[in-house]
Amino acid sequence: MIIGIDFDGTCVTYDWPDVVEDIGSSAVLKKLVAKGHKLILYTMRYGIPLHNAEAWFGKNRIPLFGVNENPTQKEWTDSPKVHADLFIDDRALGCPLIYPKNGEPYVDWKRVEEELKKLKIL
Repeated sequence: MIIGIDFDGTCVTYDWPDVVEDIGSSAVLKKLVAKGHKLILYTMRYGIPLHNAEAWFGKNRIPLFGVNENPTQKEWTDSPKVHADLFIDDRALGCPLIYPKNGEPYVDWKRVEEELKKLKIL
């Protein structure tokens, strides 16, 4: 399965353009990769902030299949929309969030992991 992953508010707390606190994402993302799933970093970041996000994945030893693109879809479409089977994004309807007293909400990875298990993805 190909999974699109947002970065800010999804992998780390939202503190653009910095890369701050891992919110439990790395452990779940590693489990997804270990199960054979491919991850696409799908983010609004560009330039140095994008490089820093990619470096976060490298530092955490989480391989990426693509960055803001699905490298295989050019074989079957000219569409610029990134193809993935599933997206995990703090801005997506229904994504479980944690609402801190100060700051932006961010993904609740314990609940995401539970949902992935229910769906037999993990």
